[in-house]
Amino acid sequence: MYILLGIIFLGIGLLMVLSPSTVFQITEGWKSDRSNEPSELYKISTRIEGCIFVIMGICCIVLLH
Repeated sequence: MYILLGIIFLGIGLLMVLSPSTVFQITEGWKSDRSNEPSELYKISTRIEGCIFVIMGICCIVLLH
């Protein structure tokens, strides 16, 4: 169970770190009619959150296995 949770966290975290613009389009882009790009602050905070998700995923796979 924890391995599956860890893989999910790892996948979401990598998406957040590698492509914050995609995360923006999925979570925020549909709210606006204009095709806005995410701000630099949004990109930085999304990458930091992604790093936290990656660490959580690794912990779930390694430590709770």
